[in-house]
Amino acid sequence: MIDQLHERFAIDGVAEVVAGNGGLAVVRVTLPAASAEVYLHGAHVTSWRPVGLTAKAEEVIFLSSRSKFQAGKAIRGGVPICFPWFRAKADDAKAPQHGFARTSEWTLESVERVGNSVVVSLSLESSEATRALWRHEFRAVYRVSVGTELKLELAVTNTGDEDFAFEEALHTYHRVGDVERVRVAGLDGVNYLDNRDGNRAKAQSGDVVLTGAVDNAYIATETALEIDDPVLGRRVEIEKAGSVTTVVWNPWDEAAKAMADLDDGAWREFICVEASNILGGAVTLAPGGEHVISATIRLA
Repeated sequence: MIDQLHERFAIDGVAEVVAGNGGLAVVRVTLPAASAEVYLHGAHVTSWRPVGLTAKAEEVIFLSSRSKFQAGKAIRGGVPICFPWFRAKADDAKAPQHGFARTSEWTLESVERVGNSVVVSLSLESSEATRALWRHEFRAVYRVSVGTELKLELAVTNTGDEDFAFEEALHTYHRVGDVERVRVAGLDGVNYLDNRDGNRAKAQSGDVVLTGAVDNAYIATETALEIDDPVLGRRVEIEKAGSVTTVVWNPWDEAAKAMADLDDGAWREFICVEASNILGGAVTLAPGGEHVISATIRLA
């Protein structure tokens, strides 16, 4: 199958479909401006490395060396797609955490050269397997644009005959030099729900600086964000659209030790700052309706 995908979608010298970790199909993009990897498993971006922008233009996405690359397992790191619910499913504690999108096999729709970028498009549709967990009819299309910036765009369409509501997040693991030394700007004065404190409502004061485990959902925020990383000597800008909530997460040391797919101490090497629509920001779609969420990541 991988050979057939390569024959159909490869762009000579620019994009190829090969067997990646665990033998899973991955689209590898190599451009003068950047390189990237996108797995069909979960439509999961596992790498984006811009080239020649700054002296510190190295890997921007964190990927755990202990990630499970196998059917039914979520990849630890990269950009998991959380859909159609976030965290635990409200009415079914046994349902998979963060929904089924991140562990589903997506269909590769196209690999196209667009200007100086390459756009990889993948799709996921309702099926017997998804209906067993979430009864609604839908089609999701995910477009990953690779170039001097990384743009992630998820479009969800209601293909059924009744309204439905869903949560979503582009759960980006941003690679950092030391999570205790980074600052996240753009959320000053924003109200958030602290999941580590029973979703108690609080207000952010100044930049977000981590001194321990954090799992915050910032409410009614559509502003651009910036991760200032003095150790790697770079700033990462995150511009989002179609997103009214922002999640900031890091498990810290004790919780990380319980994660079999995360190396000891690896929690220091990432911070999740993610475009999302969760909790009260969940999206409701009428039949035929479409919603698009996007995040554009660039080095500054």
